[in-house]
Amino acid sequence: MTPAAIGLRAHSGWAALVSLIGPSSSPTVVSRRRIEIADPALSGSKQPYHFVESMSLSEASEIVARCWKSSVELAAQALADEQRRLAAKGFQVQICGVLLGRMTEMQELEKILASHPRLHTAEGVMFRQVLLLAAEACGMHVLGVSERLVVTQISKAFGLAPNAAMSRLREMGRGLGSPWTLDQKYATAAAWLALLTMERV
Repeated sequence: MTPAAIGLRAHSGWAALVSLIGPSSSPTVVSRRRIEIADPALSGSKQPYHFVESMSLSEASEIVARCWKSSVELAAQALADEQRRLAAKGFQVQICGVLLGRMTEMQELEKILASHPRLHTAEGVMFRQVLLLAAEACGMHVLGVSERLVVTQISKAFGLAPNAAMSRLREMGRGLGSPWTLDQKYATAAAWLALLTMERV
């Protein structure tokens, strides 16, 4: 089967997913989707730390844990579904690139709840970590990629100027129709680096 890579960019409750096949010198987008990673039937699932802000620590801890578990399960189901869809076309997903923010470690819940700005940060970290955990649960190699540096890494890896790297990312979506926003371009960049990493193993 042809090796493939998935790239993911997280938001609160959902993520942009792009799948590529190689070689990394001339990758091709074979799938582009939005995956839901928060259950709308579960109260607070899209912004769990905001939802529990005024609750007791014990109650907040229980609800946040429930949201984490649900989100990891949803993300794993979505990634497994993508693996099956691609396998039916002869593509085997071996690695997943996940875009990460500046903060990658989750603080203690008590500290998070003590500062409103930390609620936003915690949710960003949560949904990125949800994707990392889900990809691991699906048996994929996982590559964490700094969102802030992803275009620079593409540029260095393939000997491109930054504007040329962005141009390549735009071109990969040509003909696919909308959406092909920064979400899809950055998810593609993460998948592209993941493909390269897999080829070097």
